[in-house]
Amino acid sequence: MKVKTVLIACAAMAASLALTAETWKNVSVVDSQCLDKVKANPDKHTTKCSLACADQGYGIITSDGTFLKFDDAGNAKAKAAFEATKKTDHLRADVEGTKDGDGIKVTSFKLD
Repeated sequence: MKVKTVLIACAAMAASLALTAETWKNVSVVDSQCLDKVKANPDKHTTKCSLACADQGYGIITSDGTFLKFDDAGNAKAKAAFEATKKTDHLRADVEGTKDGDGIKVTSFKLD
């Protein structure tokens, strides 16, 4: 019985470690529709285009070139930030959340 309890405790600890929040600082934010078009130089992607393509959802391009798509909450936070900004391009942000496969469950989004 003790072995089973220890195994359950180990599994619970492993699951909680997998859900640890992460922070991505000064990362490029792009919409999914334009990803292939702007991946080589995401800083030239415009705010106007990002808002026009908002329905496709947003994500970040990590330092290794991986695209991590935002969840619905992250998409809403990014869209609101783009609507409020006076920036025309160079859309970079600090993003906090939990990586979930090839996506992020966003808890915080701050446009740089």
